[in-house]
Amino acid sequence: MVGIEELRRPGGLVVQTLAVAACYYAAARLGLLRELTIESAVVTPIWPPTGVAVAALLILGLHCWPGITLGAFFSVLYLTTPDISVLGILFGNTAAPVCAALLLRRAHFRTDLSRLRDGLALVFLAALAAMLISATVGVGLLVLTDHLAADGFWPVWLAWWVGDAMGVLIVTPLLLLLYQARRPLPLGRWKEATALAVVTCVLVPLAAHSSLSLLFLVYPLIIWAALRFQLVGSVLCALFTSVVATVAATDGVGAFAGLNRIEVMVKLQAFNGAMALTALLLSAVITEQRTTRRSVEKACQELVEVLEHLTAGEAPPPRPETEIDEIDDRPWPTGAP
Repeated sequence: MVGIEELRRPGGLVVQTLAVAACYYAAARLGLLRELTIESAVVTPIWPPTGVAVAALLILGLHCWPGITLGAFFSVLYLTTPDISVLGILFGNTAAPVCAALLLRRAHFRTDLSRLRDGLALVFLAALAAMLISATVGVGLLVLTDHLAADGFWPVWLAWWVGDAMGVLIVTPLLLLLYQARRPLPLGRWKEATALAVVTCVLVPLAAHSSLSLLFLVYPLIIWAALRFQLVGSVLCALFTSVVATVAATDGVGAFAGLNRIEVMVKLQAFNGAMALTALLLSAVITEQRTTRRSVEKACQELVEVLEHLTAGEAPPPRPETEIDEIDDRPWPTGAP
């Protein structure tokens, strides 16, 4: 496998840029499979490319930003004939993920999302704060170039901002976890994981397409996934639920039947946002508690060993570094400039 350090060489940077651009464009095409038209502007409830862009910047480093710009250009080219306003949109779509990565770096964000502060930073700094840039620049240019009426600014701005934020909340954690995945689950855990997947695949479509508005039934699944499988389980469950709910919303069925486009967008984004926040923050709290417990257990074991040596009249062995010693001293992820 080619390492990230090798990709940072001149030839590797070109390959890296093209790979990021291809992933961005592929994510954009997936996002455009389900779209809504609000005030003559095409928006998506979830815009996966922002999640891909933020994950790429965190994993590979800030030097991969040209790949984001290139992918955004081909995405715009797929939607419409480019004009001078495309430059502003490309700037906004590139600046927002870069700003998100810089804010996370400033907050000492760890890509394993093992602390509550990492989850909070991803939500409030990367998703909610940084994505204001792309929404404001993009919708502002649509108004300035007469592609959008001035009175349609706020509905389109809200849909754009929330779509970008949802991409960060759902896609970025998943990509970070896939990048760090090292070992499979034990056989016993696979049985429980299969049971959770089956229940989710049955219950979520039923809840989303039912006219009784049963979307709240997905929260026990999110809690189950977070308690037993931490971030991996909760994020996968949240992603599947968001996709199913988005399909139901764009088709205007189930809990979204009889609503106009703006009402559909508000209801869908409120549900997706609340579910993603629950999955991310709950799993972060559980992971942090388990890490702390393991650190305390390890420290207690070391203390017992020291006391045994002291009782026997021997010099205690040198104390190794514990997870507590390292918890705030981990470096910025490999590939960051």
